[in-house]
Amino acid sequence: MINSTDLNFGQGSFQIIYRINSINLNMVQPIKLAVILMLSGMFFAGSARGSSAIFYNVKDYGAAGDGKNLDSRAINKAIDAAEVAGGGTVYLPAGNYLSGSIHLKSNISLFIDQGATIIAAPVNAENGYDEEEASINTTYQDYGHSHWHNSLIWGENLHDVSILGQGMIWGKGLYKDYVKDRQSANKSIALYLCRNVNINDITILHGGWFAILATGVDNLTISNIKLDTNRDGMDIDCCRNVHVSDCSVNSPYDDGICLKSTFGLGFARATENVTITNCAVSGFEEGSFLDGTYKRTIESPTGRIKFGTESNGGFKNITISNCTFNYCRGLALETVDGALLEDVTITNITMRDIVNAPIFLRLGARMRGPAGVPIGELRRVIISNVIAYNVEPGQGVLISGLPGHPIKDIDLKDIKIYCKGGGTAELAKREVPEMEKGYPEPGSFGVMPAYGFFVRHVEGLKLENVEVSFLNDDQRPALVFDDVKGAELRFVKAQTSGSISPVSLKNTNDVSVFQSLNMADGKLKN
Repeated sequence: MINSTDLNFGQGSFQIIYRINSINLNMVQPIKLAVILMLSGMFFAGSARGSSAIFYNVKDYGAAGDGKNLDSRAINKAIDAAEVAGGGTVYLPAGNYLSGSIHLKSNISLFIDQGATIIAAPVNAENGYDEEEASINTTYQDYGHSHWHNSLIWGENLHDVSILGQGMIWGKGLYKDYVKDRQSANKSIALYLCRNVNINDITILHGGWFAILATGVDNLTISNIKLDTNRDGMDIDCCRNVHVSDCSVNSPYDDGICLKSTFGLGFARATENVTITNCAVSGFEEGSFLDGTYKRTIESPTGRIKFGTESNGGFKNITISNCTFNYCRGLALETVDGALLEDVTITNITMRDIVNAPIFLRLGARMRGPAGVPIGELRRVIISNVIAYNVEPGQGVLISGLPGHPIKDIDLKDIKIYCKGGGTAELAKREVPEMEKGYPEPGSFGVMPAYGFFVRHVEGLKLENVEVSFLNDDQRPALVFDDVKGAELRFVKAQTSGSISPVSLKNTNDVSVFQSLNMADGKLKN
């Protein structure tokens, strides 16, 4: 039995004192004791200069941590020392670390402790940012997706890398775009052709063009991070075996959690085997998410979960669950550059104050890629257990393929959508442009002639236990089907105004209803 005993471990800045009261060590399970000792050993590694050190304290390598002197050289020295020793944890204790480019290495963990902030210095040669590297190509994707070295923290062709801790990365000096004829560091974290990567617990404020850009990264885990940023939150591009969980992403001016499949590797590669769970996306004024004020000053915030627009390699075997959307755009699944988007399940989603389509599925023919690639396919998608409240009246659910290239095998079930309403009878007559080669954004199609669902060029659609309604009177039908073949409506409810039919059909056949829309069971006719 130990009573009120202080146990002292380590020395200097790594000294840890445990006060243990009335614990019988014989009762401690051996495995728990082993874990305690292992974790303790990690923290009392001693001086970072020792050859057997596990922790490499950047202050031992010259970092000031005062927010005034440039510390990236010291941080990189600590990383280099850890690499020479075969790996370890580069440790940033509490402080403000003004920094240019930080170069990650294999077998390294960058640990940013509580109270520590890496601050992106102004972008100039004196502050040690790396120039953008020569790319395989810059033709088929945006500039930001063509370069990785022009970043605050970056790594290429690495394995077994982690960025950890409760500290912050503040991309203060980063650009949010390409700057012609100037050095243009514009990403907080960029990873290219890496594997076995963990990014856990950190916070990123004002992350630049991308707070996190991962291209060609396999076995990637992003967990329990907070992003409050001025453009994209995280872009997961041409990656395999990815797990994103327990993350909060506020990105009013661009996408929150975005899956891409660019041509940045020089060939088409799918983003596949991805899980996204227990995450929140929003579009509040930048900075107001972290300070808790949640300001709604942006007229049309972005901040969503999206697949695309870059879609050369496609998206396969993806599941999204238990996520919230708040004051932002809705869920978007897009393939427009000649690839497959298939085998996707999405469930348990709540949305509130959505500024465009709560669900957007788009097969397009932008075809930004090598010549000769055929139009892609969007198929086998299940979306269930969704509530969207206070949806702007422009789009509703928008599902649109192409003439001769239908979206296939879509199941939507257990869905409730509450639209603001306000649509007029004139809008109900509107012809929606195909926008075959246009940018795939719901707003590009204009206001829909349906307040609930506009479905076009689709083959094999199931709506089950779906309910749509409006908060203000709307003169449009709830559902418009155009060139739909083989649809099942089961237990579908829709609010209507006056004598307006709940559903409008055009060039559509084989649509069956069962206990839906106050209609007799059977087949519908155009």
